Amino acid sequence: MDPKKSKYRRIETKLDQIGNLAVEAFHYIALFIIGCMIAWSGVNTTIDIFTHKPYASIDDILLLFIYLELGAMVGIYFKTNHMPVRFLIYIAITALTRLLISVIQHDHKADIGLVIVTGAILILAASIFVVRYASWHYPSMIRVKHEIKRQKLNPEDDELA
Repeated sequence: MDPKKSKYRRIETKLDQIGNLAVEAFHYIALFIIGCMIAWSGVNTTIDIFTHKPYASIDDILLLFIYLELGAMVGIYFKTNHMPVRFLIYIAITALTRLLISVIQHDHKADIGLVIVTGAILILAASIFVVRYASWHYPSMIRVKHEIKRQKLNPEDDELA
């Protein structure tokens, strides 16, 4: 092999490693910042509820649930490097439920908008079922590799099942 090509190959490999490290670092820093912002927003909302309102409305409670789900999603992403699509759907359902309750509380009348929002919630709930069914029956290769690795590490777990 040409020594010049070998030298360029080593430089290219090193640059790839540095680039991958930079992307990973940016990824984790951005996730950390997003997680801090979610926590900050949740604390700010909680302080606002305690200091400016006589009680927490259902809107406030559902907003705190949205923050909780966003925080859980960021935490899972930190641990697994995979975006749990179900959490995005849960957040959408919670947001639509919050909208639905808010409209009903303030307007006190039913119209086509409520039917549309309710239908959207139903569609999202069905999509959770589809996502769960698909992930159970058609697991990703990462999940399969994780299961194989777990079985190699703990073969006695199979005997208990």
